[in-house]
Amino acid sequence: MAYISVNNNESIESALRRFKRKVISEEIIKDLKKHAHFIPPGQKAKLKSANARKRNRRRFRQMRSPMGNSGGGPGGPGGSRPPSSNNR
Repeated sequence: MAYISVNNNESIESALRRFKRKVISEEIIKDLKKHAHFIPPGQKAKLKSANARKRNRRRFRQMRSPMGNSGGGPGGPGGSRPPSSNNR
């Protein structure tokens, strides 16, 4: 629970600003949103793995980009896909 004490010569605006900062730093809003709806355990596990995949994808993309731009797109040089064989 966020608690602040208002000083004698402090304006309401500055006290409110300090309170908002404290709420953000303690992640009260984030926790409230997380507990707003019930998520079944199976759905929670799927969400956790999806977030991990996103995080890893972002991390690998950041590691790969400073080494040089080698085409960067699927099907381009340095891409993770093999070349397609749809030449008819």
